[in-house]
Amino acid sequence: MTGVGGGSLMTPLLIMFGIPYNVAIGTDLLYASITKSSGVIAHTRQNSVQWRLVGYLAAGSIPASIVTVILLNQVFTNADEYKDLLTTSLGVMLIITAIVILFKRFLRDTSDRPHGPVGAFFQVHATKVTFVVGIFLGIFVTLSSVGAGAFCAALLMTLYPRLPALHVIGTDIAHAVPLTLIAGLSHLFLLGNVDLVLLVSLLIGSLPAIHVGTKLAVRIPSRVLQPALALILLGIGVKFTFY
Repeated sequence: MTGVGGGSLMTPLLIMFGIPYNVAIGTDLLYASITKSSGVIAHTRQNSVQWRLVGYLAAGSIPASIVTVILLNQVFTNADEYKDLLTTSLGVMLIITAIVILFKRFLRDTSDRPHGPVGAFFQVHATKVTFVVGIFLGIFVTLSSVGAGAFCAALLMTLYPRLPALHVIGTDIAHAVPLTLIAGLSHLFLLGNVDLVLLVSLLIGSLPAIHVGTKLAVRIPSRVLQPALALILLGIGVKFTFY
């Protein structure tokens, strides 16, 4: 219905339904990789994926994701010991995602104008910053399952202001698929944080829901839904971060 926030909302909803934090995050990562795959195919056909940028992002994010899971496996003996790390990471990423959704139009309108020396530095050294952004995403997407979508797109708009909006979306999705796949598989095989029955159930439920959501989106404007969704994510993010 909104085009944003589905990935961000999935993990909190699973947790609210009583799924353990670690299982919700691990399962959502694999779910995201599967559901986003069709988007990569569609954008590839439209030549709207900047594969060079995908490579820079993935060069940082995928190794960071693997290292993050290995450290969780080696440092902690069970999931309860790193629960606080997961919940805090989830809360922070939900807050950031909510802010990005609320101010997306502002970011798009102002991204073509470097803001002071920091903005100018980012745009001059965009390639190196993209790699560092990949590392950040690799760590926090693996810990929270949130951030590979709206947050990454906002960063791309800031670093590459002349990149068309369609290319930002295509590049974002093309990077999100391998990142969430690797992170999800790492959660599955190293930490045992994936419920395969839950994963299949989510996939079965999402297919008809996409059709229903498409129909409803015509009647309910996204300019109403997106801010409402962002406020929900913000509230949940504050809860996970501070309570």
